[in-house]
Amino acid sequence: MKGDFDESTAKYVIRAKIEIDGVVDKPDVVGAVFGQTEGLLGEGLDLRELQRTGRIGRIQIAIRSEGGKSKGEIVIPVSLDKTATAILAAALETVDRVGPCLAKVTLLKLEDIRGAKRRKVVSRAISILKGWEEDIAPGTDEITGAVTRASKKSIIKYGPDNLPAGPGLLTSDEIILVEGRADVITLMKSGITNTIAVEGTQIPRSITDLTRKSGKTVIAFLDGDRGGDLILRALMQIARVDFIARAPEGREVEELTKRQITKALQAKIPADQALALVAGKTTAARRKSTPIKRTRKDAPPKRRERERKPHTSRDDRGDDRRRPSGRRPREVPVRPEIDEAYLAKVKELRESFKAVLFDSKSKVLVECGVAELAKVLEEQESVTAIIFDGVVTQRLVDLASKKKIKFLIGAAIADIEKKPGSMVIATFDDIEH
Repeated sequence: MKGDFDESTAKYVIRAKIEIDGVVDKPDVVGAVFGQTEGLLGEGLDLRELQRTGRIGRIQIAIRSEGGKSKGEIVIPVSLDKTATAILAAALETVDRVGPCLAKVTLLKLEDIRGAKRRKVVSRAISILKGWEEDIAPGTDEITGAVTRASKKSIIKYGPDNLPAGPGLLTSDEIILVEGRADVITLMKSGITNTIAVEGTQIPRSITDLTRKSGKTVIAFLDGDRGGDLILRALMQIARVDFIARAPEGREVEELTKRQITKALQAKIPADQALALVAGKTTAARRKSTPIKRTRKDAPPKRRERERKPHTSRDDRGDDRRRPSGRRPREVPVRPEIDEAYLAKVKELRESFKAVLFDSKSKVLVECGVAELAKVLEEQESVTAIIFDGVVTQRLVDLASKKKIKFLIGAAIADIEKKPGSMVIATFDDIEH
């Protein structure tokens, strides 16, 4: 069986044959592999957990039955180290039954995907060197110009609005929305071709239809400036966007290097979180720009006291300290009791776009990216606290409430209309000051 796994992420491939005394189907073998290896090697090498976290690919099985017996092949792409891969291969050979039938699994070989790639690289490099003529080798400027011209020529036009797009837009499982044609070219130079430009804050109908009808994952990759904020808000109103990636503060996508582009896309966050961040930033800016008019009542207490009683003697001040009847003392907000383990994690998580889930003993249950937080939380049953470098939204509060979580601490908080009374919701700054 050739196997249609993704070689770009796998380091090794486990190939084994299976022989069964009976007629079975592919799902029977899959169930036997997962069931008989579960708990055998501990949580660190549990097949279900490894597959959930992407460290092994989809297990592929081919089965054929003849004469009352079944034979087949099992293929497992793996991105672990050599030791862990060998242990998994050995564990696979312990499968001895498929349903009621006796079975035998035998390892055929462990393939090193990177080794095969290295051999191809060596072979290709040799052929390149043989055909390389030093006297006509182009200079750096010529190379850059040639790449730029090639990129511009390969840009396509999409939809009735003739929007600039990369040639991989229609064939990829993801769509990356950028602001302009220059951004499309920049990403294409970095090998990213599934792009399309929105060309301004007036979002074209072509973008709306593409994002809502394609069924693909949509990522908006925007500049780190005010213009990027405006386009984000416009997109969220009339298009379907799953994730938002941003250039660094004050930078534009077309200025970024390949490494910076990759880092920004890896740090993408859910679209509702990004929108909440922009809304919070806008609100803070409004408050900062609004002047505070001080009335006589707003004057500092000591000044008001002097104006009212400029000649109060030391003996008379004791009577003034008595409050008029019916007036209650001002309540001082009480800082919630926060475990030291939570405080330590806050310092680690700033600017990381990561989340950490704690159990009732303040032990870390699981760490994940902010983009996967909701999905990971749904799979957990004993979470007491969540600390994450993102925005606390109503959706996350509702999910945390169902899980009876006591502490929800994020980098910022959106407008929360419904908050459980037993839950502490705070920001990083709230618990550090």
